[in-house]
Amino acid sequence: MKFNTQLIHGGISEDPATGAVSMPIYRASTFHQKELGGNPKWEYSRTGNPTRLALEKLIAQLEGGVAGFAFASGSAAIHAAFTLFSAGDHIVVGKDVYGGTFRLINKVLKRFGLEFTTVDMGDLDAVKNAIQDNTKAIYFETPTNPLLQIADIQAISEIAKSHDLLTIVDNTFASPYNQQPLKLGADIVLHSATKYLGGHSDLVAGLAVVNSKELADQFAFLQNSIGSQLGPDDSWLLQRGIKTLAARMRVHLENTQAVVDFLTKSPEVAKVYYPGLADFPGHEIAKKQMKHYGAMISFELQPGLSAKKFVDSLQLISLAESLGGIESLIEVPAVMTHGSIPRDIRLKDGIKDELIRLSVGLEDPEDLLDDLKQALAKLE
Repeated sequence: MKFNTQLIHGGISEDPATGAVSMPIYRASTFHQKELGGNPKWEYSRTGNPTRLALEKLIAQLEGGVAGFAFASGSAAIHAAFTLFSAGDHIVVGKDVYGGTFRLINKVLKRFGLEFTTVDMGDLDAVKNAIQDNTKAIYFETPTNPLLQIADIQAISEIAKSHDLLTIVDNTFASPYNQQPLKLGADIVLHSATKYLGGHSDLVAGLAVVNSKELADQFAFLQNSIGSQLGPDDSWLLQRGIKTLAARMRVHLENTQAVVDFLTKSPEVAKVYYPGLADFPGHEIAKKQMKHYGAMISFELQPGLSAKKFVDSLQLISLAESLGGIESLIEVPAVMTHGSIPRDIRLKDGIKDELIRLSVGLEDPEDLLDDLKQALAKLE
């Protein structure tokens, strides 16, 4: 099946017991076992649930992996990936990562003895030089949050393999519609499924897909032991959201191009970050490894212009953390998603106070442009 068909018919798309074309929500916490020691398929919903399994098989198929795992949030999926490692292990991490990932690393994982080195994933020599004798993995986002920097998944995976390391890619901003990291050599792909996969700003979930049975066994053990799995109701809702991913992404992408064209011509805007721009650093890599460039845009207002005044002046576009929903969402990373990162580190990494991140939704593009125009006009 082609990808767009897999979205609808992939995984377990109907109930094997009844033929229902929508997999039912199995809310049972436990399951009747026919005999003692009989190795039943279903035992306890933390360990396995039919509704969650349907979702996990679907995302595994969409990402081209061996197995998928559904978690209670994107952060829980990221935590599970890092829990593969032990005290004293070292991980190379991309410098431009989600603020929640930064917080998890620096406020939680370091306390348990994991070691991290942060590097620019666009500098392959820096990636190689950061590898130590105790390095176990390379972890990065592409495109990154919020600067949309592009990392060469295939090149980094080759570096990792030459040192017997795992490659872990957060694919949230792209979604499998635009990019499939496992097919480029990555070992683990992660999603905040709250975003494009869910698509309607009505659930919180995380997904992980792995490329080997060994990793699948480890993730299954961690998911069951830690207990951060996704419940059946949200599993069903997420699977329903995934079925419309292709239809939604087509409109997301059309609207994004209209907004990018507008912002690049606006005198109030100093810089636009978008991989689809020919002069954007990493454009050629994005062109090679992505089917489309995505529907996330970041842009900087001219120095001295108030990001607060701009976002407070918007009437249609919602000021909100998150992204990938049917509605357009805007945020100021320095205050919101990356507020947990100290200002000196933020500025060093290019996250200025004037930086704004926009998730372009499915509204009529003329309405979106009108809203941006009137808000920019109030800055003059």
